[in-house]
Amino acid sequence: MNDFVNELQLKIERLENEINFKNGLISILSHDSKELFGTFLWLIEQLEQKTLSEEDFFKLLPQVKRDAQKNLQTTQDSIAWLKTQYGEFKINPVKIMVMDLFHYLEEKYAAQLKEKNIKFYFKGDHNAFLTSDRMLLEYILDKIFNNAVKYSLPGQDIYLQAITEGDQIMLSVIDFGTGIHEKYLPGIYNHGNPIFLGTAGEKGVGLSLKIVKNFISLLNGNLQIISTENKGTTVSLFLRKFIE
Repeated sequence: MNDFVNELQLKIERLENEINFKNGLISILSHDSKELFGTFLWLIEQLEQKTLSEEDFFKLLPQVKRDAQKNLQTTQDSIAWLKTQYGEFKINPVKIMVMDLFHYLEEKYAAQLKEKNIKFYFKGDHNAFLTSDRMLLEYILDKIFNNAVKYSLPGQDIYLQAITEGDQIMLSVIDFGTGIHEKYLPGIYNHGNPIFLGTAGEKGVGLSLKIVKNFISLLNGNLQIISTENKGTTVSLFLRKFIE
């Protein structure tokens, strides 16, 4: 009887988490869309009424661009998550070399790494591999690495580390950036958690890590975040080398 009650409680907790996640996602999408399009309309109206000079208009464009980039990120993250929730989504395990994941991140973020003068290195077994869903795993590492770049200062290093132990592999993204104060770590996946600007003013919505955690669970893996303010952050994925 106790086992049945415990299992029922776990199912209720998972359902509550899913509902909270979906409600938070809807809230973020509606708020950001309203804010962005409201800004666009205001700028157009001010120009039409000639109450805003062209000089002031161009001064506001960088901020509008940052807001648009944040909104686009939210939309892309939401679409990625929706793909796993509807239809006949199934995990598609394929053999993935960890070095291929390293080169994927290196190429995708080449411009940002160069702009911040950040060096990206690989640590560990260069022949390490795992079988996993490439779409989910690339998304997970992409969002973790994006944060590492965002919160790193110019000239700092970032590492992708691979450690294999038996049938498990640990993939870690290690940075030496601004880090996270310990008081914020327990609520890092909550929708009400504060959002911090990157070291170059990059904006985010705090949605990516919540979807990352969701995707990790789909891969039957675990996520660990170790961070110290002003010293850096290590985000580690614990995954089985082989999934069916």
